[in-house]
Amino acid sequence: MLPSSMALLGLTLSAPPPSPPPTAPAAPVLHAQCRTHAADPGNPWALAHGMDLDGRAFRTREGRPAAEAIVAGFLRRESPKAAPPARYFFDAFTPDGTPVEPHPALQVKTLLLSGHPLSHTFPAAWGPVSLRELVASLQHDFRPALATSPEGAWALDALSRVHKPGGAFQNGAGQTVRIDAVMDAALGTLESANSALAEGMKAGRAQVPKNKQGIYAHPCGGLHFFQAVAGWARFPSVRKAWGARLDAQVDVLVYRLGSEARQYEAALVAAPAFRVPVLVQMVKFYGHWLEALGRYRDETGWKPTPAQARAVEQARAALERAALQLEATGAFRDTATLARKEPQLALDLVGDACHAARGWDLWAPPGAK
Repeated sequence: MLPSSMALLGLTLSAPPPSPPPTAPAAPVLHAQCRTHAADPGNPWALAHGMDLDGRAFRTREGRPAAEAIVAGFLRRESPKAAPPARYFFDAFTPDGTPVEPHPALQVKTLLLSGHPLSHTFPAAWGPVSLRELVASLQHDFRPALATSPEGAWALDALSRVHKPGGAFQNGAGQTVRIDAVMDAALGTLESANSALAEGMKAGRAQVPKNKQGIYAHPCGGLHFFQAVAGWARFPSVRKAWGARLDAQVDVLVYRLGSEARQYEAALVAAPAFRVPVLVQMVKFYGHWLEALGRYRDETGWKPTPAQARAVEQARAALERAALQLEATGAFRDTATLARKEPQLALDLVGDACHAARGWDLWAPPGAK
């Protein structure tokens, strides 16, 4: 989280952001930051972010598959005396505060999206556990209220990987959960959260201030929630049913690019003492933004309009500029020192570099990753 004084992001900047500098090699910096610092076998949250970039191929610095390290070291289960089937779970944090699964289902979602089939087994402390069993535990714990919660993005993304339209399952409370109803509720949640931005877009306002309202009350600005919802539209029947409603959310996301860019640039000028946290926030936003639209394109076949394609190029240029400015501060080169002084900011520097590298790769020309 940024300091409260970063309400400066709400300052108005009448002119658009400055033009990007000539292309520079920021992408290798982002990739190196992720692959170096996310490979800590004692930090499962970081390992999951490395898998966001490199999928099931990502390994710890000792060479072990990251997925195995996560499950073997951090998966927990209810007492063996509990009634079958066994229930598996990850704690939100370790006793010393290391993040494991601060958002429900983050790890299961990561395992699914990294390419592991449901039949894949992982070595746990007590024996092999399949991904199918982990999904069963997710379904057992799932409550429909997560579809309307900012914390629901990861569980929604995971469930949409293993269900098709018309699918259903029973949770541990005995409720029959229908995936269509869950995802329809999630779309409604996204629309409601984005309402202020949608109004600003329709009114032609240059920006909508970020005041932790609506979508800005979600982790990572709701960009994970967009990914979870938009990915469900990979099914033609869903795409047809949602139609213009989903198109409008894509338009809002594109509008956000200019709206937030103005506020970040204003904050850099108005609060030079907070240059590093502002730049980290910029890398977070531009990287997640590119990742969100890249996933949407790849999963649904979406084809951007010429204006949307220009927005993608603007986002890539903005990410390039922000990453290079952050590199110039030395933060990437001395993340360990930063971790001792500001541990949350150091975590952001790692996780956001992974998302930014993934977002960059999704839109890089062939052979340029």
